[in-house]
Amino acid sequence: MFEHLADFETELENLEARLPEIYSSGDQRAARHAGRRRAELKPVVDTYREYRTAQDDLRDAQEMLNGEADEEMQAFLRGEIQDREAALRTLDGRLRELLVPRDPNDGRNVILEIRGAEGGDEANLWAGDLVHMYEGFAKNHGWKLEVLSSQPSDIGGFREITLVVKGPDAWTRLKHEAGPHRVQRVPVTESQGRVHTSAATVAVLPEAEEVDVELNDDDLEIDVYRSSGPGGQSVNTTDSAVRITHKPTRIVVTCQDEKSQLQNKEKALRILRSRLLQAERERQAEELSSARRDQVKSGGRSEKIRTYNFKEKRVTDHRIGLTLHALDQVLAGQLDPIVDELIAAERAEQLASAST
Repeated sequence: MFEHLADFETELENLEARLPEIYSSGDQRAARHAGRRRAELKPVVDTYREYRTAQDDLRDAQEMLNGEADEEMQAFLRGEIQDREAALRTLDGRLRELLVPRDPNDGRNVILEIRGAEGGDEANLWAGDLVHMYEGFAKNHGWKLEVLSSQPSDIGGFREITLVVKGPDAWTRLKHEAGPHRVQRVPVTESQGRVHTSAATVAVLPEAEEVDVELNDDDLEIDVYRSSGPGGQSVNTTDSAVRITHKPTRIVVTCQDEKSQLQNKEKALRILRSRLLQAERERQAEELSSARRDQVKSGGRSEKIRTYNFKEKRVTDHRIGLTLHALDQVLAGQLDPIVDELIAAERAEQLASAST
């Protein structure tokens, strides 16, 4: 597993020698790539150097023991050898973790797309509850939220809403939220007190920057139209809403929240870039895997990643078999107990794959 570490050390040394030239060139894409690559390589190389030093220290202690006649000194050297062997085991484990492939989206902001799915008005209300949950989660971590677009439901909640979550660890802690979220409760619209099962879907996309995705104007079909739904006078009476169709992929993005057509266009382009970046990430993943990852599937209640049961105050994450009887806390944004377990499970799976 460690056979390429010397190559990584050489790559880091060459990269660090070239960094001043790269940064002064004005090429933002090259500078961003170089900075990220250095951030990936440095902890690996630093730990590898520690590992080599520990190996040398162990070798020296073993050689000294072999040539030592004094029993008291022999006992001391045996203790030194045990300590250095333990240090090597620790460094070995750290290197194995560092060599697990890094998620290319780590450090990026996140675009959350939340939609009501099965369950009609109740699904839209549930989508609104999920928005509040993620607002609380963002507040707990000091992240900033920005609404890119939204379609409120007539009775509350959202038919769909798109948010940007800004924070250095936002992707790491939100990426596992993608998929259908199922709720079991008595809806406010239910007169007989019966429990209904509904669902809302969450899509999690890395926010793309302009240097990540190059958009050709000839590939864009841009339509403007009059906004609909709740809003101020100018929102509903001017052609400020924007619909952008990316012709090569047929991805369609709409935005109508802002009064300005230009602002709506800028927000729609941000969403489009992020969807295109995610599509490229998935295309690359498909080359390594036969099964395509489908974040939201059909949004059906049976295709759930998590169930929120109001009667039992229970939250169950079906991917890792974790159940917490802490529904109110979770819906208030205290997601860390679930997220920590998901991250740990992902890490364990990656380490197991790397060891085979």
